[in-house]
Amino acid sequence: MTPHSTPTKKRFFAAVIGTALVALCCFTPLLVILLGLVGLSALTPYLDYILLPALVLGILLIWMSYKHYKQSCAI
Repeated sequence: MTPHSTPTKKRFFAAVIGTALVALCCFTPLLVILLGLVGLSALTPYLDYILLPALVLGILLIWMSYKHYKQSCAI
C-alpha cells in the first residue's frame, strides 16, 4: 500500500458514514423527533430542501472519493 492510499481510504469511509447519516435523517422520522424534542419542530417542513441536496452531494462525494481511492491503489 502506498502512503497516499491511507488518507484517501479515510476520506472514502468518512463520505460513506456521512451519507449514511444523511440518508438516515432523510428517510426516517429521526430528525423530526429530535427537532420536536428540542422545540424546533417548526423547521420540519424545510428539511427536504436541505436533506435531499445533501444526500445527492454525499453520493457524489462517495463516488469521487472511491474513484480517487482506486486510482491511488493502482499506483
